[in-house]
Amino acid sequence: MNTPNEFRFLGLNMVKLTIGYGLLLIVWAALFSIGSKSFTSWIPSFIGLPILLAGVLTHQLPAKRKLFMHVAVVFGLLAFLGGFRFFSGLSSDAGLFAKPKAASSQLMLLVTGGVYTVACVRSFIWARKNAGQAVASD
Repeated sequence: MNTPNEFRFLGLNMVKLTIGYGLLLIVWAALFSIGSKSFTSWIPSFIGLPILLAGVLTHQLPAKRKLFMHVAVVFGLLAFLGGFRFFSGLSSDAGLFAKPKAASSQLMLLVTGGVYTVACVRSFIWARKNAGQAVASD
């Protein structure tokens, strides 16, 4: 449940959600890159690292929260948009079964990037409506 002075999504404030999402993308890439010779298997970590850094910097420098959270949502949107590559596997002759790890990573980016971006937008709307009441802590 939302407290009157802080937006929450899935029970987490946006700083914790951002740090968690960045870590999820990095860990996902590391696990899926085991035994892979493909450089592209690391793409989720390339998106996750800036999200993680933005979350950590927001925690460390709450006065810059707005800037860092906008940086994070840009990378969340990139994750979402990059996930649409999943659908190109549906139309190819080999289909999704040719590269199941790649397909699952693309689907994960599509779903989690979309959810994270929606959470950020809802948070920005909440912050605008509650300007002056929001707390910059976690």
